[in-house]
Amino acid sequence: MAVPELIPIAYEPHGRTEAIGHYADGQFLASVTYAFPEGFRPDDGWEEHKRLYTVLHTFDAEGRYRDSEIWCAGTWAEQQRNPGSEGSVLSRAQAHLGKLLRSLPRRSYTDIAIRPFQLTVDGVLFGLLSGSDEEGDWAELYPDRLGFGAPWDGTYDT
Repeated sequence: MAVPELIPIAYEPHGRTEAIGHYADGQFLASVTYAFPEGFRPDDGWEEHKRLYTVLHTFDAEGRYRDSEIWCAGTWAEQQRNPGSEGSVLSRAQAHLGKLLRSLPRRSYTDIAIRPFQLTVDGVLFGLLSGSDEEGDWAELYPDRLGFGAPWDGTYDT
């Protein structure tokens, strides 16, 4: 089954798609996610290259990409030095996500349907990419690594 023009993404409370929905100006998709820059090869010191991002993508009502707010909270190495504190990298990222979500007027958490898009920030690929291979047609959210496919009901694989 071919990749649909609008790729559905199901809202999953307390899951990886808990910060998606509609707002006054269209649709949104948000997350806190770790990522490596494109082309990174693991070696000693990888902890300094694995970065935690707060991401907010916005779309119009028809699922066309509008804009993104992407903010790096810090690295895996920083998080490991201070894992449980209020000022940890993860705490900062989650607080920033809350601030971004509160900025969306008339926000409601629900299923969305968006078109593929992509952008690169800090050498990291962000977006919803689609394609085909010997296993079939697919779409994947980067850098979150959520995979979507037939029956195109919005559920994802990791």
